[in-house]
Amino acid sequence: MAQKEDKRTSYLKSLIRVLPEGPGVYQYFDDTGKIIYVGKAKNLKKRVSSYFTKEPDNAKTRILVRKIRDIKHIVVNSEQDALLLENNLIKKYQPRYNVLLKDDKSFPWIVVRNEPFPRVYSTRQIVRDGSEYFGPYTSGMMVKTLIDLFRQLYFLRTCRHALTPENISKGKFKVCLEYHIGNCKGPCEGLQPESEYLEYIREIKNILKGNISSVMKYMKETMMKLAADYKFEEAEDVKKKLEILEGYKSKSTIVNPKINNVDVFSIVDDEKYAFVNFLKVVNGAIIQAHTIEYKKKLDEDVYTLLPMAIADIRERLHSNSREVIVPFEPDIDFEDVRFLVPKIGDKKKLLELSERNVKYYRLEKLKQIANQTKVPREARLLETTKKDLRLNQLPVHIECFDNSNIQGHFPVAACVVFKNGKPSKKDYRHFNIKTVVGPDDFASMEEVVFRRYSRLLNEGESLPQLIVIDGGKGQLGSAVKALRELKLDDRIAIIGIAKKLEEIFYPGDPVPLYLDKNSESLKLIQHLRNEAHRFGITFHRNKRSGAFLKSRLEEIPGVGPESIKKLLNQFGSAKGIEEASFQALTEIVGKNRAEKISEYFKNNQDR
Repeated sequence: MAQKEDKRTSYLKSLIRVLPEGPGVYQYFDDTGKIIYVGKAKNLKKRVSSYFTKEPDNAKTRILVRKIRDIKHIVVNSEQDALLLENNLIKKYQPRYNVLLKDDKSFPWIVVRNEPFPRVYSTRQIVRDGSEYFGPYTSGMMVKTLIDLFRQLYFLRTCRHALTPENISKGKFKVCLEYHIGNCKGPCEGLQPESEYLEYIREIKNILKGNISSVMKYMKETMMKLAADYKFEEAEDVKKKLEILEGYKSKSTIVNPKINNVDVFSIVDDEKYAFVNFLKVVNGAIIQAHTIEYKKKLDEDVYTLLPMAIADIRERLHSNSREVIVPFEPDIDFEDVRFLVPKIGDKKKLLELSERNVKYYRLEKLKQIANQTKVPREARLLETTKKDLRLNQLPVHIECFDNSNIQGHFPVAACVVFKNGKPSKKDYRHFNIKTVVGPDDFASMEEVVFRRYSRLLNEGESLPQLIVIDGGKGQLGSAVKALRELKLDDRIAIIGIAKKLEEIFYPGDPVPLYLDKNSESLKLIQHLRNEAHRFGITFHRNKRSGAFLKSRLEEIPGVGPESIKKLLNQFGSAKGIEEASFQALTEIVGKNRAEKISEYFKNNQDR
């Protein structure tokens, strides 16, 4: 093993000895030939040697060094080139021990197409066809807002027609709905001069470049000129556009009109992550803002990460600003870029704004992480219910029973099922009372509970941890009797809830439990009780109406159950049968029965 390690060290030292002493990028490979780390350096030889000539500061770097089996390098002209190349290689290979950089494929742009009567729309793909692209924007909402603004201000076409002079003169196109509703001036039929349309495009480009003030100045001059020429309606239209632009401008963060084409960066970090905020200032207004998160791999500090972030974000957002405001001077030179660490004034305020943004972003991330580690609401609800009701098991599966009848007629019962504190409607069950004669809620409850759990036992289905009986001591006692017969009284917890005072009863305990009216446990039990009542009442109502309907049709002499069934399947109700034509009835039950049905409804119109 020692011999193998000596061989590895000897090989790596031989590679380091021939490294150049200039700027470049180095790559470390493991024993499988996979890139595990990419780094940049002003002096390749010194930087790579430092990994092997001194003990690394942290455990992760020590592990990295132990895994290195090969070293490759790329020489570049400047440290800035090294930084950009490092960024690209990290994005491409995602090495295990590098800061995690995310790609920018999803950033939207606004494009002004290179075509007659140019279209203006958003896109996520750049096509090198001479069109002008503005962005990329870090907010899809900002892109939508700008596109909507342009359509409010200007008459822009949305069609894809090739509006060449030849096509227009030949009358190849017809105006569409956009023209008729006043959103377009119909350039497709030659109804709008191209010079007027191109003036719109010039103003749109100015807005996209941040030159809102110059557009507003031009509009004010146009408005005054139209008013002087007594063209008041046209002047009013320009005034409305000015108001829209004023509203848009008021939403932009204005700092100082003298600050133009400046990038602002700030950074905060913790043990695992670094957060970098970027602001783009053009003509005194912040037109772009973006915060990005980097996951640390080797305990990198802010002095290492900020230059990497500056190169990464400027490349993503295609920024060419020559002045960059930063919280400290980066230890790297960027071509044609001046770094500024402001102490006072508007530029200092810009830096403070960026720092405030990045701190808020980090706090939001920490809140999200904290929320993810919180106990889910369902688990908390079940734990609370278990504690409040003094249960031995977590009530993951709860069932609630309720009886319905009118003076003993059409007696039914309902069982609703809650799982993880939520209704499981596919498990709800209705029961017709079979063995009880007359209005006896206690006996009905005993029958239903017995039938329910004897069936679950026979079918090998899971049993609930809690049963809730809608009723007081009497009905609870009946349910317990059924459970005892099935030898389940020691396996399933059971309670009763009396409606009047929301009293919770336990078997064999004459003193009820009163839960806080705002407690989650009581609300869950009430939800169970109300759901069982609703489900039972619905079944009872349907049964009553069905029985009435059937008994009424059975009064018709000479019409038996099979005919009634056919009629109901076809017409749905007694009213439907009554309103059906004689011919329709004849097709279903024949002429003889159809005559009897018609005669019956004719003689019983008041019923």
